[in-house]
Amino acid sequence: MEPDQSEQIAIHRFSVIAEATNAHLTKAERGEIVRAIAKRSHQHPDGTERRYSRSSIDRFIRAWRKGGLGALRPTPRSDTGVLRAHPELFDEACALRLELPTRSAAQIASILYLRHHVRVAERTIREQLRRAGLHRGALAAEQKAFGRYEAEHSNDRWITDVLVGPFVPFPKSGASVRAKLFLIVDDHSRLIVDGRFYAHENARACQDLLRHAICHRGLPRVLYADNGAPFANSWLARTCAVLGVRLVHSKPYSPEGRGKQERANRYIREAFLEEAMHRGIASLEELNDAFSAWVAQVANRRIHAETKQPPIERFEADGPHGGATEDKLHDAFLWSLTRKVTRTATVPLEGNAYGVDPSLVGRRVELRYDPADLTRIDVFYDGRPAGIATPFVTKRRTHHSVPQAERPAPEATGIDYLALVQKAHEEEAGTGMPIDFAQLEMFRAEQSEGDEAMGQAK
Repeated sequence: MEPDQSEQIAIHRFSVIAEATNAHLTKAERGEIVRAIAKRSHQHPDGTERRYSRSSIDRFIRAWRKGGLGALRPTPRSDTGVLRAHPELFDEACALRLELPTRSAAQIASILYLRHHVRVAERTIREQLRRAGLHRGALAAEQKAFGRYEAEHSNDRWITDVLVGPFVPFPKSGASVRAKLFLIVDDHSRLIVDGRFYAHENARACQDLLRHAICHRGLPRVLYADNGAPFANSWLARTCAVLGVRLVHSKPYSPEGRGKQERANRYIREAFLEEAMHRGIASLEELNDAFSAWVAQVANRRIHAETKQPPIERFEADGPHGGATEDKLHDAFLWSLTRKVTRTATVPLEGNAYGVDPSLVGRRVELRYDPADLTRIDVFYDGRPAGIATPFVTKRRTHHSVPQAERPAPEATGIDYLALVQKAHEEEAGTGMPIDFAQLEMFRAEQSEGDEAMGQAK
C-alpha cells in the first residue's frame, strides 16, 4: 500500500471515531456514540461506502489513544495469502472446527502452527470459518436437539407449573381476580396428581398444593419447576430438603422437560376452562369443585394419545407409593427465618413481638412456624431446640401471604345506648332530678364487658 493511501485511510478512520475520542465523555456516553457510529455508512477513500462494527470502532479508538494517527494506518498482514497458498490449512481448520464445534479460532491457529509451523492469524481463521458457515454459533444451533425424556416409574418426577385462568368473582374484595391454577403432573403416567385454583400466585399456594398432593398420591423423588417466584424460594427448598425430594429448576429459555406440562395446560384450557367459562363461574370454590370432578372423571381416565393408557391405570400399575409420616410433613411445611434476639430478649416477626429465653440475647436464632398460625413459634439455636417464643404483641395471627380468617359477626344485643340517654334526659326533665352520669357510665361499662364475654364464648 502506498504511503499516501495509508495516510488517507488513517485520516478516514479518525474521522469515523472523532466523536468518541472526547476525553470528557463518560463510559455510557461513549458507548452510545459508538453504537450510533456503527449504524451509519462512511465514505472510504477508495470511493466505496463502508460500515464498521462496534468492535472495529473500539479497536480504532484504542489504537488512536496508544499511538495517535500513525497507529490508525493499516498494517500489512503477516499471513497475507497463507490460506490461499496452502489450501490444505483451510481444509484442516474446517475439520478441526467440525470435530469439536466449541474449539476456538485461537486454538485452531495454535494447532496449525504446531503441526505445520505456519502461523495464521486468529482473526483470519475466524473470518474464513464464518464465510464457510462454520462459526460456533451456527454449529451450536444445528447441534442443539431436544430428546424425548420420560421418567421410568410413577412418582419418579413431578412437574409443576402455574396456568393463568379466567377472572373469578372474589367476595372479599368485591371485585374479580384472575384465578391461577397450580398444577402437578406425573411425568411417567401423565396423571394430573393435583391441581387447584388460587387467587394469589405465591409460595404459600405452591406449598399448600404440594402438601395435599403428597398426602393423596405419595412422595415424589424429583420435583421439576420453573424459576418463578412460587417455586424459587427458600421455603420450598427447605420443604423438599426435609422430605428428601430433589428440587430441580428448568434452565431459562430451555424447553427440555416442559413439553408434557405445556401439553397438559393446553388440554385443560380446551377441555375444561372453555366449558367452565361458557357455563359461568360464580366463585373460586365452585371452580375448584368443578375442576376436581373433571380431573377424576375425565382427565385421568381418558386414553392418553402417547402412552395408550389411562393415566390413573398407568400410575397405579407401579403399586403402592411411599409417603411421609405426619410429623415429617408437619416439620417440612413449617417456614423458617433467622432473627437476632434484641437486648430485651424479643424477636420480631410479621409485625409481632415474641419473647425468648434471655440467654439468647444478641444471638441469631432460627424461628420455625406455620404461616397459617403465628401464635406458636419454635426457637432453634445451632440446630437444637431452644424453647418457644411467647407472643407479646400480636398484630397478625397469620403470615401476610395467608388470607386472614374472617371473624363471625357478633349477634345484636338489642341495647340502644342513645335511647337510654334520651330516656334518662326525658325523665330528668319531668322530675327535675339531675342525671347521675357516673351511674350511666358504670352501666355502659357493664354492657361492654358482657359483650366481650359473649364474643369470647363464641
